[in-house]
Amino acid sequence: MRYRPLTIGPDIVDIWRWPLDVGMDDLPRYVTALSDGEFARASRFVHERDRLRFIVGRGKLREIIGRYLGVPARRLSFAYNVFGKPRLAVSRPPLHFNLSHAAGMAVLAVSDRYHVGIDIEKIVPLKEDVAGHFFSPSERLALRGVRRGNYLEAFYRCWTRKEAFVKAHGAGLSLPLEAFDVSIDSVGEPRLLRLEGDAQAPAQWRLLNLALPAGFVGAMAALTADNDVSLHYRTDETAESVREEMPLAARVLRASPDNQLLNRASRM
Repeated sequence: MRYRPLTIGPDIVDIWRWPLDVGMDDLPRYVTALSDGEFARASRFVHERDRLRFIVGRGKLREIIGRYLGVPARRLSFAYNVFGKPRLAVSRPPLHFNLSHAAGMAVLAVSDRYHVGIDIEKIVPLKEDVAGHFFSPSERLALRGVRRGNYLEAFYRCWTRKEAFVKAHGAGLSLPLEAFDVSIDSVGEPRLLRLEGDAQAPAQWRLLNLALPAGFVGAMAALTADNDVSLHYRTDETAESVREEMPLAARVLRASPDNQLLNRASRM
């Protein structure tokens, strides 16, 4: 689809949220947005649920980014840095974005000014000492002071804040998780407390909690150079769509009167 271009206000990060589990009647909309390479990538998933969620997640991401640029979703081209972080291959002015998904839900952060990272997690019991393996000494100490009944939420607050920061930072796994500290408090604004080798980093970064359904925790990180930012939650109603010619794969899917080909796409 092609959309009337969206704009982002000053010192705003747009947040989008959508379900990854959709009916088969809605699937062609997302197939339409995929590149041929992404459609081929979807076919390599072993499990049907993972395959369909990839199609919906990637298709919707393209659809949304296309709205900001005023171009059809399928015409977007992505590139990746040396650590695997995606970006638009060509974007003037620059548009920064980051995607996360968990348990059938996806969220996307978009900014026209700042590098951003986002992470969401569903709160589920832990089967091992994840904090002991991945958190910094200061974070582990803070978690030890949390009441047993509040531990899981505190753990996931810490985890999502760390993941969001790593994704915004852009260095991927080359940035050790114990090389920086984040706050784990449930009240007040989340904070980056320390980044090894960069004493100025806490003042340069902003962390914000996400408003999510019960049972989920999430955070957004942005390199704002000490500027305050706020989150703007977007919905599909904020843009009008214009019909675009579909790629062959999507035209074939929609043309199938008994949805046999559509079902086959779900089993690729």
